[in-house]
Amino acid sequence: MSWSSVLREQWIRAKYERTEFSGETKYPPLAYTTGFYEGLLWKKGKENTQFLKRKFVLSEREFTMTYYNKDNESKGPKAVIPIKDLNATFQPDKIGHPNGLQLIYQDAIHTRNLYVYHESPQEIVTWYNAIRAARYAYLKTAYPTGSDEELIPKITRNYLKEGYMEKTGPQQTESFKKRWFILDSQNRKLLYFKGQLDAEELGAVFIGTESNGYSVKEYIPKHTRGNKWNCGLMVDTPGRQFVFMCEQERDKKEWLDALKHVLSRPMAPQDYTVEANIKYKN
Repeated sequence: MSWSSVLREQWIRAKYERTEFSGETKYPPLAYTTGFYEGLLWKKGKENTQFLKRKFVLSEREFTMTYYNKDNESKGPKAVIPIKDLNATFQPDKIGHPNGLQLIYQDAIHTRNLYVYHESPQEIVTWYNAIRAARYAYLKTAYPTGSDEELIPKITRNYLKEGYMEKTGPQQTESFKKRWFILDSQNRKLLYFKGQLDAEELGAVFIGTESNGYSVKEYIPKHTRGNKWNCGLMVDTPGRQFVFMCEQERDKKEWLDALKHVLSRPMAPQDYTVEANIKYKN
C-alpha cells in the first residue's frame, strides 16, 4: 500500500495520541470496528464539478455502502454500492483536496467513480478504515479458506498507473483523442475515461497473458490524425489491437513496464469472467 500523507499522519496520531493500538478495549468502540458507520461527505456531482454534502451509510451486515441526497432522504438512496466490488484510494491531487478519496465500483454496466472528501482528516481516514474493515469481512465470507496473506492485498489497492494517453479507434484510421487511463492490475483492466474526474468509463481493455494471445510493444502508426503526441505503443488482444500515444518517452516506458507487469502474472479463475464481461460489452 502506498500511504497518502493524510493516512500516514492519522496513523501516527492514532498510535501515539489516541493509543488506538494499545490492545485495550475502547469505549465508545472505534468506528471502523463496529460494522456500521454513517455520516456526511462532500461528493462531486456526476455531471458537473460541484461538490455537495451527501449522507453515506456503510453496513458490514448488508455488505453495502449507500448514499442519499441530504435534502430528501425519504426518496430513498441514490445508490446502493455492493462491498463486493468497492475500492477506496486516496486521490488528493486529482480531487484537489488533501482529504480526497476516490471510491470505485461496478454497477450493472459501467465502472463507477465517486469522488468525496471531508474537512476532517481523522474523519476521512475513519471512513477509509471502515470500508477496509467491511471489505475484509466480505472477503472472509467469500473466500472462507483464504489466508490473511492472500486476502489482505485484496481489501483495497492503489492503481498500478494512471495518466493521459491519446487513443484511436478500431480501424486505426480514426482521429486520436486524449483520454484518462487507469490500470487496475488486480482486475487486469485498462480503463479509459474522457477526463480524470469522470463518473463512468468510456471503455475497458482486458490485459490477459501472452499465452492467451495478449501482448504489448512500442509502436508508431504509419498514418495518424489528430494526435499531438508521438510516443506510441500497442496493446494486442485476441479481438483487437489498441494503439495509444504518450506525450514523452518516459511516459511510454512507464506504461509499457506497467502493462508488461500485468501480462506476466498468471490469470486466476475469476479473471476469465472479467475477460468475458469486457468482450461482451465491446
